[in-house]
Amino acid sequence: MNPLNHHPSEPARFLVASIDLLPKGRALDLAMGNGRNAIYLARMGFDVEGVDVSPEAVNSAMEAARQAGVAIRAQVADLETGYAIEKCAYEVVICFNYLQRSLFPQIKDGLRPGGMVVYETFIVDQAQYGKPKNPAYLLQYNELLDEFRDFRCLRYREGLVMEGDSRKAIAGIVAQKTPADGCERRDAADTGL
Repeated sequence: MNPLNHHPSEPARFLVASIDLLPKGRALDLAMGNGRNAIYLARMGFDVEGVDVSPEAVNSAMEAARQAGVAIRAQVADLETGYAIEKCAYEVVICFNYLQRSLFPQIKDGLRPGGMVVYETFIVDQAQYGKPKNPAYLLQYNELLDEFRDFRCLRYREGLVMEGDSRKAIAGIVAQKTPADGCERRDAADTGL
């Protein structure tokens, strides 16, 4: 069996393969969909929050979490207009199969020093294999790597993968916010110290 071929309710293989790299603590799942990755993180001991634009998806995620015996917090919000990532709040921020370039700076700011981003989505080659086809929702070559160049890259992959009988063109990164890019300076500035 191909290890990339998995049921839609199973967590993303890239997340599972990277779990030992991630610092325990507060985690945020952006565009969480049915909550498969949020539930997995909760099972692995993370304090998980998720956000999605679809009320049906959030309700489905909450029910799936309840059935799995884990607690997650989730909210309905439009990432493009009605949501801002809390600054210096998370050990882990994940995003799968969703591209909104304006979130990159917020993801960086939302992580605590030493925190990790796990991001995986489609690249431009995906248009020849299926949806999405709109270039606005497809990463350029090396774009994800370039976007997090100020982080320490711990894992990166880009290219074609097989999922069952279909090909997908994706890029994925696990990158760590450097301790030098800390929140302490911001915290001190906020308190007047």
